[in-house]
Formats: sequence, structure tokens, C-alpha cells
Amino acid sequence: MQVIVVGCGRVGSELAYGLYKRGHKVVVVDQDPDAFRNLPSDFRGRTLAGDVLSQELLVRAGIERADALAAVTPDDAVNAVVAHVAKETYEVPIVVVRDYDPRKRSLHEAFGHQVVSPSVWGAQRIEELLSGSALHTVFSAGNGEVEIYEFSVPAAWEGKRLREAVSDPPARVIALTRAGRASIPDPDSKILAGDVVNVAATQAGIEQLQEAVRQAEEG
Repeated sequence: MQVIVVGCGRVGSELAYGLYKRGHKVVVVDQDPDAFRNLPSDFRGRTLAGDVLSQELLVRAGIERADALAAVTPDDAVNAVVAHVAKETYEVPIVVVRDYDPRKRSLHEAFGHQVVSPSVWGAQRIEELLSGSALHTVFSAGNGEVEIYEFSVPAAWEGKRLREAVSDPPARVIALTRAGRASIPDPDSKILAGDVVNVAATQAGIEQLQEAVRQAEEG
């Protein structure tokens, strides 16, 4: 896959290097030549310095044949414009935008971009860890509107049917792991203490499930 990464800060350099190590052809674009120092010494993709809003520079980067583009500069307006040009003018199949300032998220949504908001997701994850939650996030979709969580079945739920422990809504069970083997369980399956359950839920749904697990653990 041919990928253009616009912005070579901490996120951009990490993304570009990860893609390169996975065998993709990567071009990194940044207006500051010094930004490329963020890339590891063994990075062998291309780097181009210049005005990232310049279509000439984007063409030099290969946007006309790119399979994907990530706009990850610290300027949300720049990210929005670059992503819009990539999507509408050059018809790049996959375009992803970094939302630097959560207050600017509506800007990206107005363009219909796929948006990743590290600040929002990071704050949610830290809050979860600080609260000592029994449920842990293993995957976040979009900007955290829907997440996949996992938790260990508390002893108080031993022998319960899965549908009795986790209702749909607020959370949908997608996997159950017992003795190291995962399966997609039937809602009438009986669960055992220590089983690991993965559920997909919204924030509101997971709060209800967290409270149920907490009450079960406290007896």
C-alpha cells in the first residue's frame, strides 16, 4: 500500500515508521525539514519538506496514485483541507484525519472525514484507569463512541446464564474466553467465575455494566 503521512510530529513519525516496518511504501510530508529528525534512523521511506497545502507538493508525494493518506499535523484546519483535497480532488480511497483539538472535531465531521481524536480517547482511558474500573478497553471505534471492553466474570455470577449477566442493550457480548479458548457464546450459555467476556457498548451502556460488575464483586 502506498501511504502519504502529512505531518511528522510525534504521531506522524510513529505512524510512518510503523507503516514502513509493515512493508508499506510511505512518503512523509512536513513543512519543517527538521521534523524528519523524529523518524528513526532506519526509516527508509521518502520525506518531502514544503507547504503541505500545496497541491504541487502533494503530487510530488504521489497523491495521484496513493492508496491512503493520513493528515496528522497539529493544525486542525490544515488537516481538514488536506484531507478534503485528497478525498475530493484525488479520490484517495482511505483518508484519516487526526483531531488535535477536541473543540474542532465538528470541523472534521462537517467534511465527513474519518477522525481519530487521541486527546479524547486518552482522557477516557486515563479516567478509566484512575477509577479502578473492573472493565478494560481493548478497542475503540471512531472517537470512542463505541468501544470493546473485557472483564472477568465475578464469583457472584458463577452459573448465571450470559443473558442474565449482560443484557443487550446496554452491552452486546461478542466473545467469551474460558481456559484460553475463545468462542462466540449463546446468550443462554452458563458462565463461570474467571471467564473473560468481551462486550461492545456505548459509554452509557458500559457505565451500567460497570456498576453491575462492581455490585457483584462487592457482594
